[in-house]
Amino acid sequence: MGKKLFINNKDNSFKKTISIDGDKSISIRTLLLGSQAFGKTSIENILLSEDIINSINCLRKLGINITLNKKKCSIYGKGLNGFNYKKNIVLNAGNSGTFARLILGLLIKSPYYIKLIGDKSLSKRDFERVILPLQKIGANFKVNDKKTLPLQIIGSTFTNPINYFENKGSAQCKSTVMLAALNSPGQTIIKAKKSRDHTENIFKYLGIPIVVKKNKYNDEIKVKGQKLFKSFKYKVPSDPSSCAFFIVLTLLSKNCELKIKNVNVNQSRIGYIKVLNKMGAKIRIKKIRTKYGEKQADIYVKSQSTLKKINCPSSLNSNLIDEFLIIFLAAAKANGVSRFSDLGELNKKESPRLKLGSQILNQLGIKTKLTKDSIKIFGNPKIDLNKTISIKNYYKDHRIFMTCVIAAFTFGGKWKIDDMDSYKSSFPSFLDIIKGLGYKFKHVR
Repeated sequence: MGKKLFINNKDNSFKKTISIDGDKSISIRTLLLGSQAFGKTSIENILLSEDIINSINCLRKLGINITLNKKKCSIYGKGLNGFNYKKNIVLNAGNSGTFARLILGLLIKSPYYIKLIGDKSLSKRDFERVILPLQKIGANFKVNDKKTLPLQIIGSTFTNPINYFENKGSAQCKSTVMLAALNSPGQTIIKAKKSRDHTENIFKYLGIPIVVKKNKYNDEIKVKGQKLFKSFKYKVPSDPSSCAFFIVLTLLSKNCELKIKNVNVNQSRIGYIKVLNKMGAKIRIKKIRTKYGEKQADIYVKSQSTLKKINCPSSLNSNLIDEFLIIFLAAAKANGVSRFSDLGELNKKESPRLKLGSQILNQLGIKTKLTKDSIKIFGNPKIDLNKTISIKNYYKDHRIFMTCVIAAFTFGGKWKIDDMDSYKSSFPSFLDIIKGLGYKFKHVR
């Protein structure tokens, strides 16, 4: 299982300003679109996590020249369908579901079969959701009965624009079709349940022909294909999903204040802040500005002595799907019973997070009631642990690991948390920031 993290301390006060690593979703999208642009694309503050390094290595295998200098990345694109590679290549996406699903959209015209693989966790995740629309556009697949990795894709000379209805609230599915539309003639029309809209924003920023009509429950997206676009410059804002861990750490601690600079505050990414504020948190978003088609701001948060229960609106689910574990932790410290529903998608992430989140709370001594897609959390704001908790992170899920670290520093007790290296897939500076806030921990085998 690799190295473990041992934690046996709790009380700590801080008043700090911090910076968080670059947004993972945007980092991957700028890499992919840079590979399809003409000329040298320059990206600053790119996230240098394992997921991003794996993405860069895959693009290099496809013939794209990419250089890295600290957090600055240069991509030398050759235009649409400008990949140049030999037969029988294998792309290893590691743990990145975002890259694995989105790259398939750009391989819609690949002349040879390309094999796509991932790590043990990614190889359990569903790919049928992107295979089906890409088949309609013209791709062919060799895939196992479970429609999981490994798989092989070969493109088509004749691609088709399609009408596609995305009903899962998955930005990955929507974005895969949008990227495939770049190499398809005519107009692709997507009606999508609301989800992250980074791909739409960067398309607009790059001048790619796109029209987005926002409705109450669905967005209608029209993309005109086969339109060339030039290289670009981009500075990636801080990742709001990574910020969530430090926001909740501050809320659940005593006498703490935190400022986080230059955070992506896209409305599709800060649902968790809305939920926490409904629970009585003191989170303020200030100095909002728009850069590179995305809103960013500074976030201010203070400790909160008591939090209120919440009946979380399921309409917010797609906007906080990556933050539910840390929200559950806040609910565990709240007064009353909090309810969360329609969470089937949560069990289709890197691990069955709904189930595991409930188990972790039970180990804390928090009562839960779990169904296949909902959870009730019976909060106990007075809980203060004086016991040993061991977390077996069998799925090597980065968010399980980081949530447990925050639990250790806010609930107390002695903790031994498995696979500490898992956080490096998405947030490599996580433990450095923890240490900078004055917390102590040990690495053990």
